[in-house]
Amino acid sequence: MSTVPLLSDAQLSPEAAAVFDEIRTARGTDYVNNFWRALAHDPALLRATWGRLREVMAPGALDPLVKEMLYVAVSTANGCSYCVHSHSAAARARGMTDAQYGELLAVIGMAMQTNGLVTALQVPVDDVFRADKTD
Repeated sequence: MSTVPLLSDAQLSPEAAAVFDEIRTARGTDYVNNFWRALAHDPALLRATWGRLREVMAPGALDPLVKEMLYVAVSTANGCSYCVHSHSAAARARGMTDAQYGELLAVIGMAMQTNGLVTALQVPVDDVFRADKTD
């Protein structure tokens, strides 16, 4: 259950309604999901989040499908069920196959296991892996 009511279109401020219009146009749908409806209580936060998400998830050096799959992995690590569901759906809409999803889950599981082991063992970082290493 949400900690705030999810605003209907009729309840939106003019500022939030303008962002919803942008979301609908960008996504080519009339549907605006619950995340945005919860954020609509704070139009400035809604605007900032929508703007940053559009920028980060736009095509760039990383393919949009890769970005969605990364979002699934980070959302899994952070325990965000909503984001796992919404970005898995977005990844599928961008062409993620069942085989890719299976490999993604295997990588997530492997990373979580090895991250846990390294953290528990407090293994020091090898000098050859350090970004601040000088030759």
